[in-house]
Amino acid sequence: MAVGRENGGTANGELKGDSHIRYIPRSYSSTDSDASALRLVLAVLPEWEDASSKVEFVRFTDGITNTLLKAVKRRPGLSKEEADKDAILLRAYGNGTDVIIDRHREAQNHELLMRHGLAPELLARFENGMMYRFVRGTVTQPEDLRKPTIYKAVARRLAQWHATVPCIPGRTGHSRKNSKTEGFPAPSRTLGDAEFQWVLDGVAPGKPSPNVWTVMQKWIFALPTDTEEQRAAQAELQQELGTLVSELSQRPGLGVNGLVFAHCDLLSGNVIVTPKSQAVHGDKSAETVTFIDYEYATPSPAAFDLANHFAEWGGFDCDHGVLPTRAQRREFITEYVRAYFDMLPEKPIDIDESAEIEKLFNEVDHYRGVPGFYWGVWALIQATISEIDFDYASYAKTRLGEYWAWRGEVRGERQRSGKEIPLRERRWAQEV
Repeated sequence: MAVGRENGGTANGELKGDSHIRYIPRSYSSTDSDASALRLVLAVLPEWEDASSKVEFVRFTDGITNTLLKAVKRRPGLSKEEADKDAILLRAYGNGTDVIIDRHREAQNHELLMRHGLAPELLARFENGMMYRFVRGTVTQPEDLRKPTIYKAVARRLAQWHATVPCIPGRTGHSRKNSKTEGFPAPSRTLGDAEFQWVLDGVAPGKPSPNVWTVMQKWIFALPTDTEEQRAAQAELQQELGTLVSELSQRPGLGVNGLVFAHCDLLSGNVIVTPKSQAVHGDKSAETVTFIDYEYATPSPAAFDLANHFAEWGGFDCDHGVLPTRAQRREFITEYVRAYFDMLPEKPIDIDESAEIEKLFNEVDHYRGVPGFYWGVWALIQATISEIDFDYASYAKTRLGEYWAWRGEVRGERQRSGKEIPLRERRWAQEV
């Protein structure tokens, strides 16, 4: 579990003090999946234990971090839609993922989003996971993200997150025992616990922690360092993070101190198209979406959250030929900016919409290579700890390759070498 946590709070009183979410001292076991899941479900919903009906479990396979099961109570005469209204999701954490994810912060994020009407009811936490209400709707595929009706809906929902959900300060949660800091920042010693926390939280000077920069620093500290090659890779990535922080972290942006409450993992599997009957306001004929899975959510520049989502248009296959063109990005950002300023609790008086669109468009361009770095480092860790059947090593190579291609482009190295522009960079520069 993460060390050095503290409960955050805001001037408006969000989430002060300890969580009141129920805790169940049981765990989910992948080797006894249905039985262990049933015990957890019945601990929350004991009324489901009756002879007239059956609890069924449906496994979702899109994720590459956790195990996700839908529990449904099948009663005679109930349609699938009626049963889904009462269904719950059980999410069991992936092996060793406390190295990557602060699970206390994840639960805090979920509660915070619940209070803003942006997350389903969180029912309980257990030893290695959590349970919450099932979100009805259709899970998108990468090709869906590229449809104008969907990506405009994503833009509006993301703007709502960024405009209305406060950033809660605290210390960056970490798994100290899994962090390798020998040689950082001085080659002659290992950091003590207090100094480690200070270095982690202070990676981006002046920015309250946690934030996307402290998360990346935590991950770099957790990289494997058993071999000379691994230690050299960690040192190189540490140097690159320092460069990114220097270049980008102090740039002006939306939100307080240039940070918004960001999802940071808007792949297609985390975007749900909701039934039109659930539309609360606005045009009921327009598509609406909601987001799930908040384990990576953290304060971040809005431009990173957008650039990260755009990278997901290509899916886990990283199909760079379908990433959003300049015209598509501009359409998305236009929708986002209009919604963002419309939903701010304190609306500014004079907004130059065109200027704000252009500013964010350019900021996203500055961040286009950062998602490759972020997920590349993540995948290097997952390759050493995950039990999920996924080729994390190859994924790390692809994502870090995106980052280095971007670096080569902005530094002019590719042009000087006379090499052909990579597909991802070529697509990013494409107008339509």
